[in-house]
Amino acid sequence: MRVHRLLVCLAALFFTAPTLAAEPLSPSPTPAAVDPAFALWLTQLKQEALANGISQQTLDAALTDFQPIPRVIELDQRQPEFVDTFWNYLDRRVDEKRLALGRDNLREQKKLLRKVQARYGIPATVLIAFWGMETHFGRSMGSFPTPAALATLAYNNRRSAFFRAELLQALTILEQKHLPAADMKGSWAGAMGQMQFMPSTFLRYAIDADGDGRKDIWHSLPDAFHSAAHYLRQSGWRPGEIWGREVRLPEGFDYDEARLDLKKSVNRWAKLGVRQASGKPLPKANVSGAIILPQGHGGPAFLVYRNFDVIMEWNRSINYALAIGHLADRLNGQPPLLLGRHADNQRLTREQFIEIQNMLGRLGFDPGEIDGVPGSKTRLAIRAYQKAAGLPVDGHASAGLLEYLHKAPAKGTPDS
Repeated sequence: MRVHRLLVCLAALFFTAPTLAAEPLSPSPTPAAVDPAFALWLTQLKQEALANGISQQTLDAALTDFQPIPRVIELDQRQPEFVDTFWNYLDRRVDEKRLALGRDNLREQKKLLRKVQARYGIPATVLIAFWGMETHFGRSMGSFPTPAALATLAYNNRRSAFFRAELLQALTILEQKHLPAADMKGSWAGAMGQMQFMPSTFLRYAIDADGDGRKDIWHSLPDAFHSAAHYLRQSGWRPGEIWGREVRLPEGFDYDEARLDLKKSVNRWAKLGVRQASGKPLPKANVSGAIILPQGHGGPAFLVYRNFDVIMEWNRSINYALAIGHLADRLNGQPPLLLGRHADNQRLTREQFIEIQNMLGRLGFDPGEIDGVPGSKTRLAIRAYQKAAGLPVDGHASAGLLEYLHKAPAKGTPDS
């Protein structure tokens, strides 16, 4: 799969969860009686690995005395308590401390970053933004043994086939001797190194930039930065183009046109009255982009381009992609966002979002699975309901929407 860290991208584009790499590794559990089903599963896994060219030596180094890690299971089953807002998400990730560290690292790694940009066309500020977001500039890469974490998820998780494939690819990395098994550590979900690559991403895109014969994204910044830039370029990054910009929407703008899958040329958006956030006209360009409203029609608006889509390949969260883009802009000397600070910033609990989904269903608007996750089908249902109710059609779940739904008559009642 092309999506980096697919496991840790929440289905909800607006969920916020603690940084996965920062989770501490719990002590090894006291040995217990071996579960026969688990013993059979592990035997079959090792047989598959051997058939795929993994040596017994590698298996012994990675999975000897392996038992599922309870903390990994706990983290996998944990559900976010809140559906967070864009502003809360952004303010925690683009703050003065992270900006200061980012500027320091830009200076310290200037020579290396210049070489990477010359080869791949990825701006230094973008790479530093990813590094800062993923592992706090290498400070929080995770302490879970990757093979054991992936094996735990492959045995216990509902996505066992995916994790099993990632485990086999992690074993392939060890077989290729890029690092010792004892040093292969990362997040509970198997993301590794300075930039938190999944094993499949590593095998596709990792680069031995320092020429030592190993692709070491854990300890070698040249390898880590070249690998990240290679991934972004292969995902379609367009050198010389920006990811997007904050914009000011005209009075009477049709918010139903503000969605990621509806793209128009910059010239067309300009004719519709869209301007830069400062009020200046948009530059003349035939580049296509989409308008997105991460906190509804009362919040900030962004016109995003192809490079934003590439960031979304890395992590399928709109909030994440906007945070990466804005952090890179701030590191490049641009100012904070100008508009939308007075939007409704109340977080919804999962229970409240489930309530929204249930109420939409009762009113005849299909929200998809009732799971408390603001996925694409639920957002379409919100848009359909907003259109029918004469509300701004922004597809945004908010406390105001929930309050309005409480007042709405059920489908089929005399007032419906």
